[in-house]
Amino acid sequence: MQEPFDIEIGTINYSVFPEGNDSYTIFKDGKEYTQIQKDTSAIWLKMDYKTELPIFEEDEEVNAIGKAIESYVPEEEDEEDEEL
Repeated sequence: MQEPFDIEIGTINYSVFPEGNDSYTIFKDGKEYTQIQKDTSAIWLKMDYKTELPIFEEDEEVNAIGKAIESYVPEEEDEEDEEL
């Protein structure tokens, strides 16, 4: 499983904790902020804390976080695929 990593969007730092299956727990300013999951190549969804189900409404911040994750993650996933 992938190790946690940090991303920066503008002046905001986020800590990203991979949960598997394209799901991530996001920390903002040192506090747990949200959970997100990749829906399609361009859409990321925020997860409901109580039900752990996706909230199907577009969220610009969640999409920006998702795109930053995609920019960070692919190189490591490609290396894992080559080992298999």
